[in-house]
Amino acid sequence: MASASTNGFDPRKHVGVNAERMSHVSSTDFPGHYPGEDHSWNLAKFQEKLSVNIERLSNRSIDLDLVGVDASIANAFRRILIAEVPTVAIERAYVWDNTSVIVDEVLAHRIGLVPLNVDPALLDLKDPQNDQATDRNTLVFRLRAACERRKPAPKDTTDPRKLYTNSEVLSSQMEWVPQGEQATVMATNPPVPTNSNIVLAKLRPGQEIDMELHAVKSVGKDHAKFCPVATASYRLLPEIILNPQKPVPPHLAEKFQKCFSPGVIRIHPRTKEVSVDKQKARFESMSREVYRHPEFEGCVQLARVRDHFLFNIESEGFYPPERLLLEAILVMRTKTVALRRAAEALLNDTRGGTGDVEMAEG
Repeated sequence: MASASTNGFDPRKHVGVNAERMSHVSSTDFPGHYPGEDHSWNLAKFQEKLSVNIERLSNRSIDLDLVGVDASIANAFRRILIAEVPTVAIERAYVWDNTSVIVDEVLAHRIGLVPLNVDPALLDLKDPQNDQATDRNTLVFRLRAACERRKPAPKDTTDPRKLYTNSEVLSSQMEWVPQGEQATVMATNPPVPTNSNIVLAKLRPGQEIDMELHAVKSVGKDHAKFCPVATASYRLLPEIILNPQKPVPPHLAEKFQKCFSPGVIRIHPRTKEVSVDKQKARFESMSREVYRHPEFEGCVQLARVRDHFLFNIESEGFYPPERLLLEAILVMRTKTVALRRAAEALLNDTRGGTGDVEMAEG
């Protein structure tokens, strides 16, 4: 690989994307790696480099750039989003009657995966030592549906929705039954499924479902149904570094352009000089197609920016997508406080024991 002085590749800033392997994967910005340089952590420098930019926002997803952090921090946020941001989901299903073709266990599992539009802050976590359901930790829903033939149904149709009532049992038929003070506390935002058109079961005349459902607050590491996101992923920002010492031949400009995602490479209409569109480079797939052609050897170096993370987060529940990262940060701050208190307790321990400190879960 050419040095930074010849083609702009900087091992401190970039992760190299080569034809057969990745290079310079590990970070080097830590004390002692470079002689005579101080890379100890500094709050002022961290604040100067840190930035969060929202690139796209919709009702259910967000694309954002997290810049200036180590991969361990970015990955911690991803893991917290998946496993430790609390939500509310159906935990217990009491089946009073089910004559549908779906067995009780499968039906209960399907209902448990229905995301609920409930603010987790309004409920307490259940005490693992005491499984007692109260109005502070449990929501109750009732699901009743019986299929019957429609009396004035058209004779020339085969559509079950026109022939029968309740031919499909939908998530919208989950009726919230307030307990204790819940009717007052949740009056402005009654608990309902986030999607009212999820098909839970299909019925035919004579079949019936009658269930009582209990929803509780928990986290994704307990069960996937408590995961607040559909996906939470990141990738490093792609960077295409053209070598000014060896430009792409004009007669090969279009072939060079086709080696990358659409819009990433621009061609000057008169001189046929190629350049990189910095705005669209983020959409480059990094297929490394350009490395397959020997005529482009030395013309370009593919890389990824080491501390620039492109996050894609899809919300599937109560939280709007722009709030999810903030919730993950809150969980991380709670963990940091617990770790700090444990460290301080170890430093202040003068009892002459083993020095072991129990850290609270959370």
